[in-house]
Amino acid sequence: MTSVATPAVTAQAEAQNQQTVPRPESPTITLRDIAKAHDVRFLLATFVDMTGKPCAKLVPVEAADELESGAMGFAGYAAGLMGQKPQDSDLIAVPDLASFTPVPFIKEGLAIIHCDPHVDGKPWPYAPRVILKNTLARLAGKGMQAKVGAEVEYFLVKKNDDGTLSTADDRDDSPRPCYDARGVTRMYEHLTSISDAMNGLGWGNYANDHEDAAGQFEQNFNYADALTTADRVVTLRYILNILAEQRGMTATFMPKPFTDRTGTGLHFHLSLWSGAEALFPADGNKADDGGGGLGLSGLAYAFIAGILDHAPALQAFLAPTVNSYKRTGATTSSSGATWSPRKASFGGNDRTHMIRVPDNKRIELRSGDGSANPYLAIATAVAAGLDGVEKSLDPGLPSGPGESKPDAHLLPATLLHAVEALRKDPVILASLSGDVEIGKYYADAKEEEFLSWHNQVTDWEIRTYLTSI
Repeated sequence: MTSVATPAVTAQAEAQNQQTVPRPESPTITLRDIAKAHDVRFLLATFVDMTGKPCAKLVPVEAADELESGAMGFAGYAAGLMGQKPQDSDLIAVPDLASFTPVPFIKEGLAIIHCDPHVDGKPWPYAPRVILKNTLARLAGKGMQAKVGAEVEYFLVKKNDDGTLSTADDRDDSPRPCYDARGVTRMYEHLTSISDAMNGLGWGNYANDHEDAAGQFEQNFNYADALTTADRVVTLRYILNILAEQRGMTATFMPKPFTDRTGTGLHFHLSLWSGAEALFPADGNKADDGGGGLGLSGLAYAFIAGILDHAPALQAFLAPTVNSYKRTGATTSSSGATWSPRKASFGGNDRTHMIRVPDNKRIELRSGDGSANPYLAIATAVAAGLDGVEKSLDPGLPSGPGESKPDAHLLPATLLHAVEALRKDPVILASLSGDVEIGKYYADAKEEEFLSWHNQVTDWEIRTYLTSI
């Protein structure tokens, strides 16, 4: 829950930090050239399915030209939730050279490159990275760009012989371990290896801390443009998984792995820009910001209003699993707080709201959890905010600390409730590449996920009903 500060950097310096490797200025520079310049021998040509699962082929640098020319095909149906059937044409992984990321700390000579899946020569509209790019193109058409910071929380756990989970650090068992210096020190090798990796990639890691639950950590990096940040969240999850595994641990982004502990969030800090001009701060020539008292522009308030208006449907993307609602539905935890909003409220520097406004340059969207696909979460949140801007919606005055308005939307109680809200929201249903059929496909898949869980007989049911009659 480290506050993602707005770095005091120049526009030029920030632009240089947007991507690990600058996009080649000359079209003659190839992926093979870039790989050889970084002593890379193998490329993980990577994309994620709609659940966020990283899919990849390991490509030797000798075949980099084939990858770049669109010769690497994937069976989309086998890859996961990608809008394909077994008989459909291959997904072709088209690499984005700007996303080239050497990861020698994972394996010497290895690099990740994020790809946009294409089918029959066109970007595949079901692919999460393509969906985000389509949303950002719509935003660009209005002369705006989105910048995003992400707070990546996770648990370090181990699986016991009886199948139960426990914290990887046996001594990490306090009910209130947040910021505990001893817990951080015991995980020093893991945390510093991740920090070194992020800084070696130019991401600007600036904080690594023990979070609110035993076994829970967060490691922060500087904000960037929306696509770069989404790529970095996917890359960081991969790095965390692999490096934790090498130390005999499991890094999990499951929203609620322990019933009595705080869940894992994925909070996004959002802002809109026009070139180097920040659009969220109120005009300095105005006496105030319309009475809101947060120093925000009318555009920022309208953006907030759009997110609040579509909040129930957004949760299908921000909290996309059955387990997500064990987090948002929690009333307390061993620490005494859940840090998870239950209503669509906004206010100042107050972490009980769905939208927190820590300063006048950004908003923090706090209802997302660790299972969220960053491409889909950012795309749909931006689409909701943009709808608010286009309709000049007004969120009203901000709520006070720990308060919410009587008419504020309740966030869905379960994944099924979120799916129902999505189906009833035409704006969000059509926000995936502008195609309502893609929204329906996602909603159907999530309903099936809920029913698959619902059809399982659990220990709770045995304890509650076996001899109750």
